[in-house]
Amino acid sequence: MGRIKSLKRAQAPLPSQKLQPICPVCDRPIPTDEVDAHHFIPRSLGGKETIDLHRICHRQIHALFTEVELAREYATPEQLKSHPDMQRFILWVRKRPPGFHERVRSSAKKRQAR
Repeated sequence: MGRIKSLKRAQAPLPSQKLQPICPVCDRPIPTDEVDAHHFIPRSLGGKETIDLHRICHRQIHALFTEVELAREYATPEQLKSHPDMQRFILWVRKRPPGFHERVRSSAKKRQAR
C-alpha cells in the first residue's frame, strides 16, 4: 500500500465520529436527540424546504414569531439573528451545553394576538 493511501485512511473519521450538524441560529453542534426540522417559510404558507436546528432554538423561534412574520420577515437564519429578542436568546443559549433544553414561553406580543 502506498504512503498516500495509508495517510488518507488514517485521517478518515470513524463511523462513530460522524460530524454533528451545526445549528444555523446558535452556531453550536446539534446532538442527534435534539434535532428539529424547521421550515423557514411555514408549510401552511407554501414552504417546502427544512433545515435542522436545535430543538430549543426551534421552539424559541415559534414562541416569538407568527407564521406570517416568519414567512415575510424572518425566512433566513441571518434575518432571525438580526431580531433583538433572538440576539438575547442566542447570547444566553450559547453559554449552555449543546444538549441543553428548557421550557420556552411564548412572547407577550404573540399571546395577545391569540
